[in-house]
Amino acid sequence: MIVNIDHIGVAVNSVEEALKLYTDTFGLKAGDIETVEEQKVRVAMIPVGESRIELLESTDSEGPIAKYIEKKGEGIHHLALEVSDIQGMLEALKGKGLALVDMEPRIGAGGARVAFLHPKGTKVLIELVEH
Repeated sequence: MIVNIDHIGVAVNSVEEALKLYTDTFGLKAGDIETVEEQKVRVAMIPVGESRIELLESTDSEGPIAKYIEKKGEGIHHLALEVSDIQGMLEALKGKGLALVDMEPRIGAGGARVAFLHPKGTKVLIELVEH
């Protein structure tokens, strides 16, 4: 079951530079910058109400965020939906014929269990998140 919009992921060249807009200009408070080795990214989460903005900077020129920026430029990368049962949701979506990037959840930012749905079936890259 989908609980809410967890965050919107934004691909950026520099987390520190991008943070200035959200903290200095908009007056928002950001959490610590975290490195997620498996996904080859540095991440900053910025709470906004019950949701968050996730800034994603690649740590590897061959990583998925670097490739995304090279192809499309900086900007919105994905929409993350919080779910109560990620494994059950993946099985249900697979049964409905949706293309999955991840067949099994993996560990993402903040230690959450995450899995991505392929944008060819959803029109946008969707990340499922279970805290």
